[in-house]
Amino acid sequence: MRFAFTDEQLAFRDAVRDLLAKVAGPEALRAVWDGDRGWDPAVWSHLAEMGVLGLLAPEPAGGLGLDEVDLVLILEEAGRAALPGPLVEHAAVAVPLLTGDHQRAAAAGEIVVTAGQDGSPFAYGAEADLLLLEHEDAVLAVERADLTATQPRTSVDRSRRFADIAWSRSTPLPGIDPATFRARGAAATAAVLCGLAARLIATTAAYVKERHQFGVPVGSFQAVKHHLADALIALEHARPAVYCAAWSIATAQPTLSRDASFAKAYANEAAGVAARVALQCHGAIGYTFEHDLHLWLKRVWSLQRAWGDTAHHRYEVATAVLG
Repeated sequence: MRFAFTDEQLAFRDAVRDLLAKVAGPEALRAVWDGDRGWDPAVWSHLAEMGVLGLLAPEPAGGLGLDEVDLVLILEEAGRAALPGPLVEHAAVAVPLLTGDHQRAAAAGEIVVTAGQDGSPFAYGAEADLLLLEHEDAVLAVERADLTATQPRTSVDRSRRFADIAWSRSTPLPGIDPATFRARGAAATAAVLCGLAARLIATTAAYVKERHQFGVPVGSFQAVKHHLADALIALEHARPAVYCAAWSIATAQPTLSRDASFAKAYANEAAGVAARVALQCHGAIGYTFEHDLHLWLKRVWSLQRAWGDTAHHRYEVATAVLG
C-alpha cells in the first residue's frame, strides 16, 4: 500500500501556495482585519476559479469530484498563509453535504457558506449567505433571509467575526450524521493548524538566523535550536494524524469521529508549541502589533478552540478507545 500523496495532489498544493503568496499576503490579511467582511472577495473568486471551493463537490454540480485526502494539503496551505474566511466551513464541511442549487452555487463561489453548532457563537454568522448548523441531533440549513445575527463578538483574530444567531425557518439536511458533521470541521481545522505551525516554524527559523546577539546569530544558541526542534517534532507527529483523519472521512471509516478528534488534539498541541516558540524566539518585537507575527499567532489561538478544544477531543478519543 502506498502511503504518500500523488504528484497531482502535490502539484495542486503548490499551485495554491503560489496563488496565496501572490494575493493573500500579510497586507491583504491586515486589510480584512480593518474591513467589514471576514474574507477578501477577490481571493475567494480566485479559489473558486481554481476549483478549491468546489473540490469536494461532484462534477455534475460543477466541482472537481475529489475527496478529503486531496483537500487536506490545500487546507494546510490556507493555514500557512493565515488565509481569512470560512474556507473550512465552506469547502470541507458544507459543500460535500449540500445538494442541488446550493451545492452548485457554493462550489462556484456564488454564495459563501459557514457552519457550526447551535448554542455557541457562530463564526461569520452575520456575513455568510447560508449557514449549516447542528441542532437537536440534526443538521439544518438556514438562508440569510431567515437569519438574525445578534450580539456581534470580537475575536482575538479580528478576521474571524462571531455572532449569536436566531432563525425563523430552516431546512433539515436528510441523512447527515451530526457526528460526521463535527468530524469534518475538526479534521479540516486540524489541517489548517498544521499549516499555521509550519509557517511559524519557518518564519522563526529565518528570523533567528538574521538576528544577532553577542556577535553571533541567535539561532546558533543551543536553547533556541532545541525550542525549534521541539516545535518541528510536534508538527511531524500531528501531520500523520491529520492525514489519517482525512482518509477516514474520505472512505467513511467507522472510526472517523475518533480519528478527527485525535487529529484536532494533536494539531492543537503542535500549533500551540509553534506559537509559543515563535513568540519566545522573536523576543520583544514579537509582541508588537506592527510585526506580522501576531496575525499567525492569533489565528492559532482562535482555531485551537474552533470545533472543539484539546480537552474536548482528548475526552472523545478516550471515550472511543475505552468505551
